[in-house]
Amino acid sequence: MKYQENIQEVASLQPDYLGFIFYDKSKRNFDNVIPELPTSIKKTGVFVNPTLDEIMDKIEKFNLQAIQLHGDETVTFISDLREKINSKIEIIKVFGVKDQFDFEILRPYEEVVDYFLFDTKGKERGGNGVTFDWAVLKNYNSKKPFFLSGGIGLEQVQEIQEIIKSDLPIYALDVNSKFEIEAGLKSVKKLIQFKEKLYGK
Repeated sequence: MKYQENIQEVASLQPDYLGFIFYDKSKRNFDNVIPELPTSIKKTGVFVNPTLDEIMDKIEKFNLQAIQLHGDETVTFISDLREKINSKIEIIKVFGVKDQFDFEILRPYEEVVDYFLFDTKGKERGGNGVTFDWAVLKNYNSKKPFFLSGGIGLEQVQEIQEIIKSDLPIYALDVNSKFEIEAGLKSVKKLIQFKEKLYGK
């Protein structure tokens, strides 16, 4: 999210999380004021290879309830972060996936994160608008719940409904670029369509 009015419009749809990117190389980089949001919505700071001080500064400034790590953050770094932050703040570690993925890489992270997030490996650190081959997830061998991300749009609803029926511990769907009018500006109309189509309401 990037623009105040749009943040409020999207918040009215009651998503569980709203993401704010704190990465100055991103066209969605957030440098605004977050309006008051319903307490049910977790304000999520998205970072790429930050310092601990950078994260702590943004947690304090924006009262973040979740941290999404989109870079090459090590287990040690996340462990140090975990010690510094309020235990109620969630940590989500992102991994880029393409045609294959070695899920053994995740094992050391299991104890220090709350969730994994699988996004499509691409040119940008997220927001590429491309879906990876979800068949790769059949090899997922962890009980840790995860966010499914990467080019999710209206045309993926049927596939999402199918994968949700599987035994995979899918915790949430992360939608972004396929619902944008421009970088950081979301189409509320498309988001409503997505929700209605997904949940049959």
